[in-house]
Amino acid sequence: MILGLLKVIGTSLTPEVREGDFVLVSDIPFRLRAIRTGEVIVFRHPVYGTMIKKVQRLDAAGQIYVIGMNPESVDSREFGAISRSQVLGKVIWHIRAPAHGNG
Repeated sequence: MILGLLKVIGTSLTPEVREGDFVLVSDIPFRLRAIRTGEVIVFRHPVYGTMIKKVQRLDAAGQIYVIGMNPESVDSREFGAISRSQVLGKVIWHIRAPAHGNG
């Protein structure tokens, strides 16, 4: 994915990224350098589909461990590491959904 706009569904990275927000994702940064701890990435998981998470750590074998900000997030604590081939790209821009007032 050279560049893609995705709508966030779920609360995995709340409060940093909320449901309804949009993220601009690009794989260009990872064509130029390795994935780094702390970056927010989008990847495809064979069971859970397209997911957005923060990179928690990388091991010597190149496996990527990801984590959500929500304690109930489904992440590497549940499904283990992901591989580089599953990564679609890095979140390079975050667009907040408009806040809805109470009238």
